[in-house]
Amino acid sequence: LSPGCRGAQGRLAYKLLHDLFANYSSALRPVEDTERALNVTLQVTLSQIIDMDERNQVLTSYLWVRQTWLDAHLSWDKDEYGGIDSIRIPSSLVWRPDIILYNNADEHFGGSMETNVVLRSDGHIMWDSPAITKSSCKVDVSYFPFDGQRCHLTFGSWTYNGNQIDLRNQLDTGDLTDFVENVEWELLGMPATRNVITYGCCSEPYPDVTYTLLLRRRASFYIFNLLLPCILVSFLAPLGFYLPADSGEKVSLGVTVLLALTVFQLLVAESMPPSESVPLIGKYYIATMTMITASTALTIFIMNVHHCGPGARPVPPWARRLILHHMARLCCVYEVGESCKSPQRAPGGRAAVGDAGAPRESAGEGQVGAEVRGCPWKHCVCHHDALLRNVGYIAGCFRRHRAKQRRTGEWKKVAKVMDRFFMWVFFLMVFLMSVLVLGNAA
Repeated sequence: LSPGCRGAQGRLAYKLLHDLFANYSSALRPVEDTERALNVTLQVTLSQIIDMDERNQVLTSYLWVRQTWLDAHLSWDKDEYGGIDSIRIPSSLVWRPDIILYNNADEHFGGSMETNVVLRSDGHIMWDSPAITKSSCKVDVSYFPFDGQRCHLTFGSWTYNGNQIDLRNQLDTGDLTDFVENVEWELLGMPATRNVITYGCCSEPYPDVTYTLLLRRRASFYIFNLLLPCILVSFLAPLGFYLPADSGEKVSLGVTVLLALTVFQLLVAESMPPSESVPLIGKYYIATMTMITASTALTIFIMNVHHCGPGARPVPPWARRLILHHMARLCCVYEVGESCKSPQRAPGGRAAVGDAGAPRESAGEGQVGAEVRGCPWKHCVCHHDALLRNVGYIAGCFRRHRAKQRRTGEWKKVAKVMDRFFMWVFFLMVFLMSVLVLGNAA
């Protein structure tokens, strides 16, 4: 177009704007018949999920909201105005439906940005406005960090009922063509539904359009930072049974692992809402901490058995048969020179008592003792009563000392067998709990 034509178009546009708003009021609903409802079409485009605050149950998102309606007082014949079919004017000049987000959680309750509207010659108005919204979202953390959330965005008129504004959704889903992927949440869909609700305050129906955000958490961050360290630390707890009882570190290892899991539990509790729903990883922490507490208590009991001392009672026959024979073979607990495949001696005889680590009498010692006991009275040089009493006292002390050593060795072997048995039991428990957690997550 020539500069003169462009100037004519500008003057016609100015004249059109002056003619349209000469007797126009943006305060009233723009319909010819006040008894009829005004159709308003809504379409929401999700641009970005900014933040999901699980503790306060607030979803912050960036939306583009498009509203279209027909204004019966703002139509013109485009041939009379040089073929002008549409103009863009500030949205404050025209009537706008008071469509707001019902579940808004913003303390300032901010609305949409004051952008221009596109006004066409047939009276149709299209208003596109971007908005950063904070909406309330009921967060279910039962399967954290393998959880999914359903967050609703409910739009509706605040003052106009269904007899005055008929609100409808343009598409069955939200527009996701310009969605920016979130690092923590994966968007599965955004279906839209229209609802007509009659509230207790009013008898008129109020239509609304609800967009449901189907979100699934990306669990890789939490697996490598919360779950995997917990599994590795929990596998250290059964190794406390493998430590020697004389090392003095068996109880310290259990307490250290328990404190480490407590720190992880506090990290999870700080980010979760204080609800009755315990997250899956929290249940795993509690179960692991309970298991470590039980293992530490058993370690203290086994150390008491190991250090029972020479004044303890002999090992009961049932314990010797069950622990020193069957469980020792099952857990491959053997002394130096033995193997877990070699045949064990009878658990009830004196030979089994020698297995506890005390040296047995040699054949030479038994032969010398027999000669002394069978020494003829007239030919023995040690027939003096005092000397015999002293020798008998020394022999009795030696026999009592060896008996105490045998009892102490038996109790130490009982403690060692119990250590190995509970080590494999708790290893199995940790493995099963880890499998159950991953299975529930799947």
